[in-house]
Amino acid sequence: MTTDTPARLLTLLSLLQTPREWPGGELAERLGVSRRTVRRDVDRLRELGYPVQASMGADGGYRLAAGKAMPPLVLDDEEAVAIAVGLRAGAGHAVAGVDEASVRALAKLEQVLPSRLRHRVATLQAATTPLTSGDGSSIAPETLTVMASTVAGHEKLRFAYRAKDGTGSRRLTEPYRLVSTGQRWYLVAYDLDRQDWRTFRVDRVSDPFATGARFTPRDLPTGSAAEYLRRSMWQQGDSYTLEVAFAAPAETVAPRLPHWLGSPTPSADGATCTLRTTLAGPAESLVLRLATLGVEFRVQGPPEVVAAAREMGARLGRAAGPAP
Repeated sequence: MTTDTPARLLTLLSLLQTPREWPGGELAERLGVSRRTVRRDVDRLRELGYPVQASMGADGGYRLAAGKAMPPLVLDDEEAVAIAVGLRAGAGHAVAGVDEASVRALAKLEQVLPSRLRHRVATLQAATTPLTSGDGSSIAPETLTVMASTVAGHEKLRFAYRAKDGTGSRRLTEPYRLVSTGQRWYLVAYDLDRQDWRTFRVDRVSDPFATGARFTPRDLPTGSAAEYLRRSMWQQGDSYTLEVAFAAPAETVAPRLPHWLGSPTPSADGATCTLRTTLAGPAESLVLRLATLGVEFRVQGPPEVVAAAREMGARLGRAAGPAP
């Protein structure tokens, strides 16, 4: 039984924010109070501005009105832990569809979580092993949340960085944006020591520290952080131009492609389509991702991706064994 009125109101509000109608008797049972107390609590929520609707009937029902301006979202303990664990799992690996917005949400949520819930989240995270995609580069969620906070707050960021050749250095930056390629996270930032823009692979970052010093954001040389990252990887020789022909219309292929691959171009008759885009990352992982789309395709370039497709096809053929 929830005897504390503020705590009971928060629990009631959390229940009402689910998209269903709650019979008064069920709410009373959930809260461990009488139906009369439920009616009084509903009246209190209405006084606070929550648009609670009541339906007529023997038991009566309550729900929050759709399409109205709503006060802030309220989560109970179990919901907050579930969301935090899900966001941390996605943030720790550059999963397609989990972009900077999700990292910002995680940063905000963990900032307001009570210490008892932060401990539960950390315990659950430590006890689970996610199945990763791409090359499996693992990132501590705390690294991303610190970075996201400094990006949002225009706060200088200091961190240790390990270059491709293993050389270590300390960097002081003005962080501009986090970018996910679907396989890795990158930070686009202005490097104050080198007086120039740089991109940093986040899985090579350690000990990120928000200095507390504010800065006025500079104008990026290109229109967007994603475009700057593409150009930077091209100049470093870490990217390649992928060309794939699909034996299906663009409207069939496009919804199945991860956002980081871009959109296909339809053929003249609309029966097939072609994807041409600049990428970075292991060729074999890319071929595997294309193979899971459920559409016939042919890799037309570059040679390393063609070779990876040929090798994977041969390997799968051997795994299947001779035809019966």
